Amino acid sequence: MNEIIFASNNDHKLQELRQMLPGRIRLIGMKEAGIQADIAETGTTLTENAIIKARFVSRYGFSMVLSDDTGLEIPALGGAPGVHSARYAGIEANAEKNIEKVLTELSGKAQREARFVTVLCFIKDQEINLFKGEVQGVIASRPEGTNGFGYDPIFIPQGFNKTFAQMTSEEKNRISHRKEALKKLINYIKHLTL
Repeated sequence: MNEIIFASNNDHKLQELRQMLPGRIRLIGMKEAGIQADIAETGTTLTENAIIKARFVSRYGFSMVLSDDTGLEIPALGGAPGVHSARYAGIEANAEKNIEKVLTELSGKAQREARFVTVLCFIKDQEINLFKGEVQGVIASRPEGTNGFGYDPIFIPQGFNKTFAQMTSEEKNRISHRKEALKKLINYIKHLTL
């Protein structure tokens, strides 16, 4: 079994990635790996933040590290919340407050297109590899559904009439931005000697 350390304290992301990874790979969270730290996400892009997180954990001596940075980008809001998605409504914000801020800012706007973007950074033996995935959609007028996390209750992926939060994890994981990035990573890992 090949172990990869996931450079995040986000249990939702950890679970989602574990569900999508092949059985021969074991993804271990920071806490499980004995790393008690919050990583300062000081990058100005999703890519920069993904690299910052993976490099931080690789300094602990692990040979394989994976990080994820994800953002919701809404053209009508100038691309916001984007890289600030997790703390859009402030440093102490939670998912409900972030959603409330997005819906308030979109109030009265006809343009509700959006996209979720994920950048995965995989470091093996200090070599950085980046994998990007995205899914297009629209922002719902109000939150719907109780599954998922983050902005899932207001994001309706293209070709569907329900939010990510109204889908089962299996449905979401088949089409999500994270799945798209992960497919590219898995394809890359297949050619490695782990």
